[in-house]
Amino acid sequence: MIILFDLDGTLIDSTDAILESFHHSFSKHKHDKRKDEEIKALIGYPLDIMFENLGIDEEEVWDMVATYKEHYREISTQKTELLKNAREAVLLAKEFATLGIVTTKTARYSKELMEYFDLMKHFEVLIGREDVQNPKPHAEPILKALEKMDVKNREIWMIGDTKLDIIAAKNANVNSIGVLSGYEDLKSLKEFTNVIFNDVLEATIYLQSRKK
Repeated sequence: MIILFDLDGTLIDSTDAILESFHHSFSKHKHDKRKDEEIKALIGYPLDIMFENLGIDEEEVWDMVATYKEHYREISTQKTELLKNAREAVLLAKEFATLGIVTTKTARYSKELMEYFDLMKHFEVLIGREDVQNPKPHAEPILKALEKMDVKNREIWMIGDTKLDIIAAKNANVNSIGVLSGYEDLKSLKEFTNVIFNDVLEATIYLQSRKK
């Protein structure tokens, strides 16, 4: 079995780091502050799309993204925590599956974060924003991860907390599980999948039971 995990809202909670970095970027570029809820509603999308949806003109978006990333990198390990049961889920999953991470975050910073939590060693591959042209919900990030793995005769699952993860899995023709530990509610996830659990550990236990 292969299990691909999303990061934000699935394994980690970096909401504080994300919000602070957005506010820093808006402030530095002399834009009016945006509400936390407006920003949180867009988490899961690439940064450029988030900034565009928050009203930033296309020609300024990448400057805003660069400022965001610079600040995020400084604070990310201090202002990010593993979600409840995430470590247990990864340790359980590695006993019966090959693991990967497919995120819209920058791969470089994501690897640093997972190394900080001493979990990166359990993952065979990590695909981030800079590794693909088309981020989730496009199939490309998942397909790119699978290119680096031995997929022959393997059941493949993507676990994520937003519709972007579920749609990407469908587009890549792999199985998906929604979790309620992140940024999408039950009603929204139910539009895209019937396999939904409270958190990533429940999802992993379900997958373990399928192996038996």
